[in-house]
Amino acid sequence: MTVPEKTIQINQSVAILCDGNNIERSIHEISGSTDTMVNFDVLIPKLLGNRGLNRFIYFREGKNISEKLAERLHNNYYGLVVPCHKSADIPLSIKATQLASKVDAIIIMSGDSDYVELVRHLKSEGVRVEIAAVQENTAAILIHEADHFLPITKEHWFTYKSPKGKFRR
Repeated sequence: MTVPEKTIQINQSVAILCDGNNIERSIHEISGSTDTMVNFDVLIPKLLGNRGLNRFIYFREGKNISEKLAERLHNNYYGLVVPCHKSADIPLSIKATQLASKVDAIIIMSGDSDYVELVRHLKSEGVRVEIAAVQENTAAILIHEADHFLPITKEHWFTYKSPKGKFRR
């Protein structure tokens, strides 16, 4: 008689905090096109695995934030797009520290070395910290400090094609 294997399921609550400008610039640089964007429908399930999404927040510098993106992230992931006056570093860091006691893991989507101290702080608070970024544009120290690194590659983005006969702004 064989005993069925037990599947261990990890119940973790995860927050994903995205430095939109950093990820967008990295993808544009590697792809060679400013029409290339993150495919969140592919990336988010890969980041989560079997874990539960607590929050998804996309921080974006500037006033020109796509309403379509904001609507899509809200509808599909209850996500929120947060406009930032300058860079996303400070607002993202504040939100991460606010969420530290509410989640088991925080995934920071950025390759910016400015987040190293945040990663260290969150880990000292007992939070698992993962980094998801374009590896070629990610600081080695950030990868080293994180509990896990997931490279964002071509399989995680798409190139936007504007409809024929319409202007894109």
